[in-house]
Amino acid sequence: MAHLASLFRTDPGPIVEAVFERIGRERMADVPLCNRALTVEAVGFRDWHGLWVGVLVSPWAMNLMVLPGGAEAFAPLRVGEQAEWSFPSGAYPVMGHAEAELGDYHYCALFSPMDAFADQASARAVADAALAALFEAPGQPAAPALDRRGFLRKALGRKEAA
Repeated sequence: MAHLASLFRTDPGPIVEAVFERIGRERMADVPLCNRALTVEAVGFRDWHGLWVGVLVSPWAMNLMVLPGGAEAFAPLRVGEQAEWSFPSGAYPVMGHAEAELGDYHYCALFSPMDAFADQASARAVADAALAALFEAPGQPAAPALDRRGFLRKALGRKEAA
């Protein structure tokens, strides 16, 4: 499906939303873990070194997504295969997936299920905070890379328990 990469010379957010809205109607309609207060929304997709990076909010999950934008660094992964992307805040594991209308993409699960969110505005605010934290370089050069839990704590402004 790598031939679809040329679709992403501009913001893939509208295509991501359309694909996952269809998935919501066709595959997730009767799944009990869905938060009915939420809708599908592509949040903050931006071109980063020839890749498109953003967050997908859906009633069933919130995922960081990496899509091809022309960079040779993007290589399709088999469904379930893992890789790692390095961002200013650290390195994070991603998994491969593909959808017919979207092509190959990588994702990192941030939340699932989505029952912690009362409404779309709060889910969007967390997605925005997660992206801001992702692209924020550590304050000191020797700072260790955050794991997924540390990344989410930073994005949500929470401190480690002592």
